[in-house]
Amino acid sequence: MKLLLALLLPLVTYAQDPNTTAETPQDHKLLIYQLLPRLFGNKVALNKTYGTIQENGCGKFNDINDLALTQIKDMGFSHVWYTGVLEHATMTAYPGIPADDADVVKGRAGSPYAVKDYYDVAPDLAVNVHARMAEYEALIKRTHAHGLQVLMDFIPNHVARSYHSDAHPAGVQDLGAQDDKTQAFAPNNNFYYLPNQHFVVPAGYNPLGPLQGPREDGKYEEFPAKATGNDVFSAAPTINDWFETIKLNYGVDYLHGHATHFDPIPNTWRQMRDILVFWAQKDVDGFRCDMAEMVPVEFWAWVIPELKKVKPSLVFIGEAYNPREYGTYFTKGHFDYLYDKVGLYDGLRRLMRQEGRTEDITHVWSQESAGFGSKMLRFLENHDEQRIASPDFATDPRRAIPAMTVSATLGSGPVMVYFGQEVGEPARGNEGFSSADGRTSIFDYWGVPEHQKWMNQGKFDGARLSAEQQRLRDFYVRLLRLAGSSEAIRAGQFYELQAANKAGQGYDASKLYAYLRYTQGQQVLVVVNFSDSQTYSPTLAIPPAAWQAMGLDAQRAYTLRDLLGNGPAQPGNHPVALPPLGALVLEIKPQ
Repeated sequence: MKLLLALLLPLVTYAQDPNTTAETPQDHKLLIYQLLPRLFGNKVALNKTYGTIQENGCGKFNDINDLALTQIKDMGFSHVWYTGVLEHATMTAYPGIPADDADVVKGRAGSPYAVKDYYDVAPDLAVNVHARMAEYEALIKRTHAHGLQVLMDFIPNHVARSYHSDAHPAGVQDLGAQDDKTQAFAPNNNFYYLPNQHFVVPAGYNPLGPLQGPREDGKYEEFPAKATGNDVFSAAPTINDWFETIKLNYGVDYLHGHATHFDPIPNTWRQMRDILVFWAQKDVDGFRCDMAEMVPVEFWAWVIPELKKVKPSLVFIGEAYNPREYGTYFTKGHFDYLYDKVGLYDGLRRLMRQEGRTEDITHVWSQESAGFGSKMLRFLENHDEQRIASPDFATDPRRAIPAMTVSATLGSGPVMVYFGQEVGEPARGNEGFSSADGRTSIFDYWGVPEHQKWMNQGKFDGARLSAEQQRLRDFYVRLLRLAGSSEAIRAGQFYELQAANKAGQGYDASKLYAYLRYTQGQQVLVVVNFSDSQTYSPTLAIPPAAWQAMGLDAQRAYTLRDLLGNGPAQPGNHPVALPPLGALVLEIKPQ
C-alpha cells in the first residue's frame, strides 16, 4: 500500500466535511466477553440431542476459576457478561425444586430469558445447589480480583409462566400477588389478564421430540390466562410466540390505544427497581437489559437514575433494534449503551458473506448513530446470533478478521466477543429444541467443542487447538489489546477515506474500507479487505482536510508502524499488500 501525500482534494472546512462527524468522541471502550456459565465450563463432550444434564453435562460458577479469569483478562477484556444466571424455568428437578411443566418450557435446560425468580440464581450452575447464591457471589468477587467488571442480565419485559419467587427478601411481595385478576388491565397489576379464559398450550408443541418431558400432556393450568411475552393478548399463543413467558405490565393499556398510566408510579416499576438494587448491592457492575424497547422509555428514565443513586458507576446496556429511537433511549431513557445490531452488525454480516457494501458502514456512522457512535455496542456474535464459522453465516471464521477490526476500531464505544468466537466455534449439531441452526443453544444442555479445546479440561491453555485456531485467537488477542490500549482508538476522532480513494488506482471501494482515528497524541490508519480471494496493493490517499484535522503537515515524510501485526515501521510511500480478509492498523509517525 502506498500513502499518497499530495494534496488531492480541495480544502474542506472541518465542521462541514462529510467524511467525518461532529461528535466529540468519548472513551467508552469497554471490552466485553460474553459467556454462559452453563456452557462455558462444561467439559462433557457427548452432545446427545435432547440430552439431560447428567448426559451432556453443565458448566458451573466454580468452573470460571482463577485460570479462566486470568486468560480472559490477558486477552484484553475489561468486563465479563455472565449470561443466564437468574433462576429460570427448566425441565431439571432438584431436591425441593420440582421440574417445570414441559409444555411451557423451551428446551430441556430451559430459556435463561424465562425467569422463574428474579431474586435467585439457576441451580444448574451450582456445585452445591443450596449454596448457589454464595457460589455466584464468590464468582463476582473472583472476577473483580482479576481486574474485571461483572455484567449480568436484567430481563424486564417478561417472566416464565411458572414465575414464583421463594428467595425474595423479607417484606417483598411476589409479582402478581396483589393483582386484580378480574381486570384485563389495571395500572398496578403486574400482569395482563384474559378474564374468564384458560391458557392453551400451542398446538403441535413437542417439547423433547421423541422423548417425554415432565408433566407433558399438552396442557398447562393458567386461569385466567395471561398475555404472552411478545405482546400477544390471546389465551392461545402460537408455537412461534414466546408462549413460555408472560408479559409484565408497566402501566400501558395495550388494548385501549396504548394509554399510559405512569402517575402514580406503577407497582411493577417499583418492583423492578428493587430487583436491580438487590443485585447492585451484590456488587454487580452493570446490566444488559433484555428487549429494552418492549418496556416504556419512561420506566428507564425513572429507574436508571434511581439505581445510579445507589451505585453511580453502574452500566446499563440496552438490547435495541429501532435506530429511529436510539436517541430517545439515550437522552430520555438514560442508557449508557445500546446494541448496534441492525446497523453495523447486519452490514458487516453481509460483507462477511460476500453480499454487502462498504457503504453500509458509512451509513452507520454518518446517519444511523450520528452523534452517539461512542455509545453503540459493536459485536459479531452473541447468544441470539449465528456463529460466524457456521455454514448458516460465513463458514470460514477468518472472515471475521476485517469485520472484527472494524467493530473494535471504528468508534470509541464498547465492543463484545462471544465465548468460542475467538477460536472459530461453528455450532455444529442438533442440540434439541435449538436444532441445527448455526447458533450455540441457550435452551439445551450442550458442550461447545472448539471452546472445549481451548478450555482443555479446565487447564485453559489452548493446548488442543489447531495451529489455525491458535492464529485466529492470536488475532483476537492482538486486536483487543490494541483497542484497549491505543489512545486514538479509545478516544480519537474519526475520518473516513472512501471518498478520497474510490477512484484511486488499485482501490476497490466495494471490498476495501479505510479510515483514520486520531488524537493530538496519536494518529492511526485502519484499512481492511473484505474480499476472500483478492489481494490489493492500492495507492492510498489521505486528503488535505484529514491532514489538517490530524494536525499533521502533509508535506512531511512519515513512517507507518503496524500496530496490529507488530511489524517493523515502514516508509509512508512503501507499498504493502493487503491480502484476502486482511486488516491493517497503522500508526502514522513523522520520520
